[in-house]
Amino acid sequence: MKSSHRRRNYVLGAAAAAALVGAAAVATPTPAASAADSTSAAKPTVVLVHGGFADASNWNGVIAGLQKDGFPVIAPANPLRGLPTDAPYISSVLKSIKGPIILVGHSYGGAVITNAAAGNPNVKALVYVAAFVPDTGEKLGDLIQKYPGSEIQAALNQVPFTNPDGTTGTDLYLRPDRLRDVFAADLPEKTTQLMAAEQRPFSASSFTDVTTAAAWHTIPSWGVVAGADKSIPPDLERFEYRRAHAHVVEVPGASHVVMISHPDVIEHMIEEAAASTS
Repeated sequence: MKSSHRRRNYVLGAAAAAALVGAAAVATPTPAASAADSTSAAKPTVVLVHGGFADASNWNGVIAGLQKDGFPVIAPANPLRGLPTDAPYISSVLKSIKGPIILVGHSYGGAVITNAAAGNPNVKALVYVAAFVPDTGEKLGDLIQKYPGSEIQAALNQVPFTNPDGTTGTDLYLRPDRLRDVFAADLPEKTTQLMAAEQRPFSASSFTDVTTAAAWHTIPSWGVVAGADKSIPPDLERFEYRRAHAHVVEVPGASHVVMISHPDVIEHMIEEAAASTS
């Protein structure tokens, strides 16, 4: 059953989380299966899926708050090799977890969770953070052109690589001189310099891969709009969340990495989703 649409604006201060790109919070299916211990058995497991140019450490601030409140958390490494690889991988992680799941995706990770959660009865809520939310048959390359405002294409560095079958693929990086402006403008420059050096590329095929299942049709959804996003246009985020009948929070002035600059907002939304589906 689809949830009703609600919109709330958060007036936020200017404080940003300045150094949340430390060691990645990566888990394998074995820890996933045992994540819920006796102290948090009553709470759902929160699974956090990062997007391109990033790793699981982008969730550090959110993880800290959730763990403090007793939630078991898994932040797996998204392979970033395209939906046909990434969605089944995340799906396998989800299948290893016993009990209810709150599944969260940032940016490209939103497309991954949309496909990966389909048909899994343990996934009780989807939380999209400045994310792509494709429908069946859609491509991200088409979605991102639906509304103006994305500056990501002009900031890309394309690097060819050889696939196992001998064909050539293309990895996408953000140019170091553009990363802060288009990706993380509300973070300190020292932090974004580290992010530029540590970024993980993702395959350009991600923009041409076709979504084969859209879990938001049957799973209640929540969505965070990053008000100053220059990667995914805020109007696209609003359109996607409206289409999914999601509960929506807007964060004025937030960059694409709103989970780093405003982890408290993301934590609150995840916990709201968990409470609403318990």
